Amino acid sequence: MTILITGTSGHLGHLVVDALLARGAAADTIVAGARDVAKIADLAERGVRTARVDYDDPDSLRAALADVDSVLLVSGSEPGRRLAGHQNVIAAAATAGVTKLVYTSAPKATTFDWALGAEHKATEEAIAASGIPAVIVRNNWYVENYIPDVQRAADSGVIAASVGDARLAPATRADLAEGAAVVLLEDGHIGAVYEFAGDTRIGYDDIAAAAAQVLGRDVDYVRLTTEEHIAALEGAGLDAGTAAFVAGLDTGIRDGVLDVSDDTLSRLIGRPTTPFVDGLRAALA
Repeated sequence: MTILITGTSGHLGHLVVDALLARGAAADTIVAGARDVAKIADLAERGVRTARVDYDDPDSLRAALADVDSVLLVSGSEPGRRLAGHQNVIAAAATAGVTKLVYTSAPKATTFDWALGAEHKATEEAIAASGIPAVIVRNNWYVENYIPDVQRAADSGVIAASVGDARLAPATRADLAEGAAVVLLEDGHIGAVYEFAGDTRIGYDDIAAAAAQVLGRDVDYVRLTTEEHIAALEGAGLDAGTAAFVAGLDTGIRDGVLDVSDDTLSRLIGRPTTPFVDGLRAALA
């Protein structure tokens, strides 16, 4: 079985390749895809096959998918510009006769209306319409998403957000990547939609406490209104549209999009997910 991983020049895709190798997949059965293969030379040095994969270049997709059985479509990184590229990958996978397509989606993608969800919902619908046997893994927030907040808190002693008292279930990229690797390697997952989440639901007061523990100084969570958040973002130099989009993410979190209580990820990887504070510490190191 040959597995193509897209987006391997990014953090998540690269970690999926690492997890596949750690779980015994032969290097020559893995194809690491990236827009610039020079950025994944370290994988080639480990015996992994590499291929140019540009979501906006159908020719590159057709070539990369030749003789591939399974593919992990790592969602594109540019909100508002992802769907067309995803559709190109899906179409190429269908033409190639791929027998398993795994897609890294967003939490509650088909049931929750928020700033980040529309393209993921549309991608899941496109996968279903394609008829390709598929597995959807909806990744909760990365622990690593909070590194900029923690770095700012090292000076300010504050983590400010407009999420109110929201709960979320973040997991490290490595844990989420391992979950994707398991789904790729194992039979029995076709048709599943998994909400991948950390074992422990936390709030932003917990995030501030973890930051304080890692930084060795007091850190407080400051609750902002949406209007205050937008004003602060604009004051930091963001244009009005970008500031509204970023604050809109917090609105979705406040309304519960990341509040997931599900042990599927830890069950599949065979161990507890990494505690939030440990994930922070490792990322900062």
